[in-house]
Amino acid sequence: MEGIEPIDDTLKAIGNRLKELREAGGFEGGYVGFAIHHVDMQPKQYWKLETGTTNFTIKTLLRVLAVHELSLEEFFKGL
Repeated sequence: MEGIEPIDDTLKAIGNRLKELREAGGFEGGYVGFAIHHVDMQPKQYWKLETGTTNFTIKTLLRVLAVHELSLEEFFKGL
């Protein structure tokens, strides 16, 4: 299917950025603890965000960014 590869690459870049933010934030318990205690999300669902293997809503992204106190603009800068 034409055009899918750039989208997949972008989702992976977003996931990598989320993982970097979580790791830099020093949250305990890895992605599992972060998902459960900070984002109120199933760990598997959050893992899929970090690996770029799922489509997600803006609402979900905003929930995660709120934990990091980032705006969409700040998050996507340089991505």
